[in-house]
Amino acid sequence: MIDLATLAVFSGAVLLLLLSPGPNMAFVISHGVSHGWRGGMAATLGISVADLLLTALTATGVTALVASWPPSFDLIRYAGVVYLLWLVFKTLQKSPGLDTDAVNRVPLGRVFMHATLNSLLNPKALLFFVVFLPQFVQPQAGPIALQLMLLGGVLTLIATVFHGLLGVFGGALSRFFSSRSQSAWLQKWGLATVLMVLAARLAVMSRPT
Repeated sequence: MIDLATLAVFSGAVLLLLLSPGPNMAFVISHGVSHGWRGGMAATLGISVADLLLTALTATGVTALVASWPPSFDLIRYAGVVYLLWLVFKTLQKSPGLDTDAVNRVPLGRVFMHATLNSLLNPKALLFFVVFLPQFVQPQAGPIALQLMLLGGVLTLIATVFHGLLGVFGGALSRFFSSRSQSAWLQKWGLATVLMVLAARLAVMSRPT
């Protein structure tokens, strides 16, 4: 299988990529602020499931097949924009009267699904798995599909820990804001703003050449 030196380099590269601000980071922190640390953790788990799904699709060649079809990038991108705008609409529909009990009653399964779909509907995530994981595959080290699954598993583990810490941080910010007046209004519009920015970012995204 893959040697430890390669895994160490791969893990370092993953960590450096995670440290650069991106949509997943914004999604986790914003949901941690809006729904407490449980919301941040639900978003984290949703992203992790998306990473595992993309890993499996990469190992079976599905992501490469989809990425090779030129219209797929725009189709996934537009679907993601529509989905994010729908989340903005649903967020703004909610009553601003948020308190601690309301945070605890937030349907975390819904946050989990939103995070999963948000990751899967980002075409750059698909291209990332197609381009990034194979760089660390060693043909002489065994079945390529198995190596891709191992690399994807390591990536998911590191990303889960990283995003989990961000979710806890978002929860701490949520507790900080909860002691201030009009915090519910700030949390509601803060989440909506983050989702709108992510939608705009996706809308203007161009396919890498």
